[in-house]
Amino acid sequence: MTSAQLVFSVLLLPLVSAAVIALFLRRAGAAASLVSVLAAVGIAAGAGILAFGGHRDFPASVEFLRLGDFALSIGVKFDDLAALMLTIVGVVGLCVHVFSLGYMHDDAARARYFGGLSIFMFSMLGIVFADNLFMMFIFWELVGFSSWLLINHYLHKQSAADASKKAFIANRVGDFGFLLGIVWCQAQFGTTNLDALAKLVDGGAAVAAGIPLLLFCGAVGKSAQLPLHVWLPDAMEGPTPVSALIHAATMVAAGIYMLCRINVLMVPDALTVIMWVGTATALYAALCAIIQSDIKKVLAYSTLSQLGYMVAAFGLGSIKEVHGTGADAHTHLIAAGVGAAMFHLTTHAFFKALMFLGSGSVIHGCHHEQDIFKMGGLGAKMPLTFATFTIGVLAIVGTPFLSGFFSKDAILYLAYTNHKGVFGLLGLTAILTSFYMIRLWILVFRGTPRSESAAHAHEGGLSLTAPLVVLAVLSVIGGYGWFYSTVARGAFDGIYGLVAHPHGADHTLILGVSLAVLAIGAGLAFMIYKPAATDALAEKAPGLFGALRALWASFDRIYGYYVAKVQQRFAMVLNFLDQIVLAGLILRGVAGLVGLFGLGARALHVGNANAYAYWFLFGVAALWAVAAGVLKF
Repeated sequence: MTSAQLVFSVLLLPLVSAAVIALFLRRAGAAASLVSVLAAVGIAAGAGILAFGGHRDFPASVEFLRLGDFALSIGVKFDDLAALMLTIVGVVGLCVHVFSLGYMHDDAARARYFGGLSIFMFSMLGIVFADNLFMMFIFWELVGFSSWLLINHYLHKQSAADASKKAFIANRVGDFGFLLGIVWCQAQFGTTNLDALAKLVDGGAAVAAGIPLLLFCGAVGKSAQLPLHVWLPDAMEGPTPVSALIHAATMVAAGIYMLCRINVLMVPDALTVIMWVGTATALYAALCAIIQSDIKKVLAYSTLSQLGYMVAAFGLGSIKEVHGTGADAHTHLIAAGVGAAMFHLTTHAFFKALMFLGSGSVIHGCHHEQDIFKMGGLGAKMPLTFATFTIGVLAIVGTPFLSGFFSKDAILYLAYTNHKGVFGLLGLTAILTSFYMIRLWILVFRGTPRSESAAHAHEGGLSLTAPLVVLAVLSVIGGYGWFYSTVARGAFDGIYGLVAHPHGADHTLILGVSLAVLAIGAGLAFMIYKPAATDALAEKAPGLFGALRALWASFDRIYGYYVAKVQQRFAMVLNFLDQIVLAGLILRGVAGLVGLFGLGARALHVGNANAYAYWFLFGVAALWAVAAGVLKF
């Protein structure tokens, strides 16, 4: 089998799985789960062969649609970036499928759930492989559909139905801008093929700033950046494995991946906007995470904050490195923004998927209790979950020698080099990250159980714990250069080398800052929080807590006001115009005139020969008047 054939086999495998489940296994949950998991195994195996096999940039394209001179192709761009993303999707997807075997074992709609997982895997793989923006947009929308389906899995719950609609609408707003950017790109360059665009731009073709900014709108929706971030926390209404797959490691990372794919189209003005949107999202979400009481909501806002980190890293752009001295000196640009963003995307995929699945293990063990103030003492009752979750926490707060330490330092170094203001804000965000994650860890695992659910908590079976071990290992080794040397084949050597090896005073400063923010955030958390049934911050600093709650609720309130006071009233005006002007005056008015004309014409047909004779004479007279010029038109 050629590499191209293997790519299309990997792409179509989950689609076949979803079709089989939909057509034959809708009432057979066990069989459906087996088919879906086997498909995930096939995807992971295919991803390993493709990523580690060494084959890159092979031709693979099939014409899908032709309209005149415009042709839409389903093509493959498989380079180091795609290999890395494919590996993430394959590994995390398989872990989530295996975890779901235990977590969803008693769910009555298990077949629908696993069918939805397969559809999502197909959609996500399409984004990874896409060699043009139109193909990427098709699978982009399929990801949105599958996300809506999985968030709304518990469709009998109104909150789940509302959350799925919110996610769908928020993403459509961003996707509209994304589509406009694609159309503009096609109009300006005559193509949306990624390789062709790179050649045109490298050849000197100018790029309007509006193109990358409109394309960025798609990332704002998918990767939940301000102001379209509101859907992601509510999406926690879906099953916890869905949160791990879609809202921690893959779907929300698609926006970052897309930005790295279109890096060639970026101009300084667009990068500046992207940098500040990411920085604002990172800080805002970290502040919101501090006051959450739902274990999944804490992780959701943490995901928002880390995605902001990635977007900010991309927006920070390149690093200039001088090689040689004197007359032999030359400047080399390192695509550090792409490198740092994808580096953190990779490490975050592992440790955040670990923590989401760990939270699922906690929720399952506590009989579906999600309030962290009703937990406590789970370290002793669920030792494997405790150990692996702790590794995830240590990774995200930047503990030395774990994956998050290296990727976070890469972003801080890049920020310090290119923009000191962003560096300060991201440093503050890192302190908050350490604070709210240690808070979560204390309230969930330390002390004694604070509810009956926690008192009777227990570890899950092998399907629930094995994925945690795998992801815990990856959360440790995922920051080391040798881990990427085979998959990415040197794509990250530039940014990784700047952080992992001594690089003068700047490197020492960043190392010191990293250790300081870790110590400050963790120290404050240990000072303020003890295992308790109430929020210590709310008791000790009610004003600050109230301000944070107001900040957290502000966007939903703004959107609620807009919908109720602006959009709804505008809709009422349109409805009035439709009913009165369009349907009433225009449609019914024209119909009335036609009816009136019909009545008049019918009145002329009286069935009387004398009347017809008079009408005949009237017609002859009229005809003579026109012919003689008496009547002129």
